[in-house]
Amino acid sequence: MGTTSPSASPTESESSKTGRPKIALPADLSYSFEWTKSGDQVKDAILADAEQSIKAVDLAIVNQDALDKAYLYYYEGEAAAGTQKFIQNYVDQKAGITGRYRFYAPEVAVGEDGTASFTYCEDQGRAYVKYLETNKVRRTEVSAQSYVIYHTSLKKNGEGVWEIQKIASQSGSAKCRP
Repeated sequence: MGTTSPSASPTESESSKTGRPKIALPADLSYSFEWTKSGDQVKDAILADAEQSIKAVDLAIVNQDALDKAYLYYYEGEAAAGTQKFIQNYVDQKAGITGRYRFYAPEVAVGEDGTASFTYCEDQGRAYVKYLETNKVRRTEVSAQSYVIYHTSLKKNGEGVWEIQKIASQSGSAKCRP
């Protein structure tokens, strides 16, 4: 069906490409990216950068740093500003994340002008908030709201990184539900 990338203790993402941030996440986070390589070099680069951008946001939450350099490497403009607010909400609540995240149903479209759009689904059914002061995990029941669709606009920067310029999400997406 796709590739699965379970976390090790701690997980390290591929940062072998020059200048890319090293993303090491705790063992209580695991990821399944069910998007296989398309054989199209540009689309595969977008999928790879998208995977790292997702993990980079989670790293910022783990680090409790709304200006973490790893996610800012992959986010620009409006998307960076919105993501900063998203991360800051966790910081303000002294909350982290734990559990399993599953990403699937990727759709990539590449424009001739150096831009792209990328839509994908996330299953948050086994992903939870963890309060850092008490180490208490807020477990939630799987519901329609556990399935989120993301729509992103990307642009390739001068270093060859597909940066997310805009991002929108919708919980409870019928398209993403099993």
